[in-house]
Amino acid sequence: QVQLVESGGGLAQPGGSLRLSCAASGFSFSRYYMSWYRQAPGKERDLVAYISQLGRVTNYTDSVKGRFTISRANAKNTVYLQMNSLKPEDTAVYYCSRGFPGDYWGQGTQVTVSS
Repeated sequence: QVQLVESGGGLAQPGGSLRLSCAASGFSFSRYYMSWYRQAPGKERDLVAYISQLGRVTNYTDSVKGRFTISRANAKNTVYLQMNSLKPEDTAVYYCSRGFPGDYWGQGTQVTVSS
């Protein structure tokens, strides 16, 4: 069965960095777009970024452009989200998803940006 397991979340100070990872299994990873979403308290789940099968196409929501980078390692069935220059408004649960739009989801990893 499809499994997506996120890791790497935690507490970061404003201006700091975190790197999220999502380990995928149960499907042919290299055949799918992959995406990251986030959900802040009291808000809807929103797209953060997505990446094509070979990584040639990426796209980001405007609020993270220039700060976040999505990448993937098909040999490791893993997708990453490098988050730099973090802001308090980046605080959310971050979810990895198969495809764009996503059809399977991980359990999420909490990212908290606070001094």
